[in-house]
Amino acid sequence: MATIYDVARASGVSPKTVSRVINRDGAVKKTTKDAVEKAIAELGYVPSTAARAMRSNRSGLVGLITGAISLSPSRTDNSGLPDLFIVQGIQKAMESSGKTLLIADTGGRMDRVPELIRTFEEHRVEGLLYVADHHREVSLPPVSKTTKLVLANCYDTKGTPAVVPNDYQGQLNLVKSLIAKGHRRIAYLTLSPRLVATRHRSAGYKDALEAAGIAFDSSLLVAADIDNPDSDAEVQLLWDAIDRVLALPEPPTVICFGNDRMAMRAYGILRSRGLSLPEDLSVAGYDNHKLITQTLYPTLTSAELPYAAIGIRATELLLGMINGTTDEPSAPILVSGPVTPGNSVRNLPAPITKLSSIGRTTQ
Repeated sequence: MATIYDVARASGVSPKTVSRVINRDGAVKKTTKDAVEKAIAELGYVPSTAARAMRSNRSGLVGLITGAISLSPSRTDNSGLPDLFIVQGIQKAMESSGKTLLIADTGGRMDRVPELIRTFEEHRVEGLLYVADHHREVSLPPVSKTTKLVLANCYDTKGTPAVVPNDYQGQLNLVKSLIAKGHRRIAYLTLSPRLVATRHRSAGYKDALEAAGIAFDSSLLVAADIDNPDSDAEVQLLWDAIDRVLALPEPPTVICFGNDRMAMRAYGILRSRGLSLPEDLSVAGYDNHKLITQTLYPTLTSAELPYAAIGIRATELLLGMINGTTDEPSAPILVSGPVTPGNSVRNLPAPITKLSSIGRTTQ
């Protein structure tokens, strides 16, 4: 295997000059640089990152811990869009950083996380990213003082820097867009009430109604999902929730569903009841999972869950912390996404105000 001394001899310069070319840490003439790079290519020389890390105390490595790789292809739980999209966002943000991203998958086992953190620190990573499968609270073992840590799609009680979706704003914007189309009887069939996202989105739903002067009706807010994936139970709960809101004396004109997967199932349930979408009933989802929203007929209106942006923001935060150019945030960074309109929500005609005769009696 070629060494730095072999490259120096082949290019006619000193090993120190070769080091400056490799590390780009000093001025070198272009002719010298070209000669060194030619020798490196001809000899197949590979610089030792371990040796450079020992000299500079910077490994150039960033670790990523996720369960996205092993679980995303077949997942059907409440996470909605696969957290693989967060990982893709991280990869995009890392491309121009000059650092190397090392990825470790948990295989869905949280008990593996301490071991993975320890392994990454043994390899002297400069920073760690932890990606959760859905917006939730986590509890990770402590990392060393020299290792920066950023959480993506999750947070903890220790104040670790975190980037999470703004679920409150997403549902608020979605309901406001429905109100703008003339809807005032708006049902919301939620994911499990235990989820952090459900709590925030329910608050956004209520505040959007209040801002429009629409009284909150608790019979229109119904949990239609459970924590543990069970396809039979999920369909039964969803059918029952739909049945409950449509049986109300004043049924909704639009139903918001906890995610696009739930909305997709609802299309079949509603059509089996003889309803035409959106002529008889409008429907909205959450996630903007394009494989669902763009293939359904009619296309589905949905609030975007900005997973890619979460990954990018988390990576930018971590790199800034590593380089000393960004302070650690005192609270989780919230990332919002737009409402993507589809053809599943129709405009309602403005109500007609009936005027009685003034000043005379009519028969």
